[in-house]
Amino acid sequence: MIRNLNILLIFTSVFMLAGVYALKFSIENTASERTALIAQIDSQEGELSILKADEAVLNQPGHIEPIIRRHELVLAIAPVKQEQFGAFEDLPMRPVQAKPNSAAMNALFTALESGVDPIDAILELEGIE
Repeated sequence: MIRNLNILLIFTSVFMLAGVYALKFSIENTASERTALIAQIDSQEGELSILKADEAVLNQPGHIEPIIRRHELVLAIAPVKQEQFGAFEDLPMRPVQAKPNSAAMNALFTALESGVDPIDAILELEGIE
């Protein structure tokens, strides 16, 4: 009985030992993949910072202006002049505001104070209730 138990324990130990080795190699492979990915990310971040620096240099007016001057005649472009925007003197004046008709306003207030609503009279003339 003891002999069978010892054999069973030996096989179990060998099986468990193989499992630990497989787990160890799996973890080492995962760690190497992680290290490779981190190196790739660092490399891409470096390339991105270089591209951003290039973009900043290429967008500077000092870099763009000679290119524009070189192709100015071919593209038929010229700098914007102040005259293209117009002047304040060219703007039309505001229309003169008509003064309110004070006689009509007084008649309206008088009618409202006497209890006659002119709006109702207009609605009755139009046939609207």
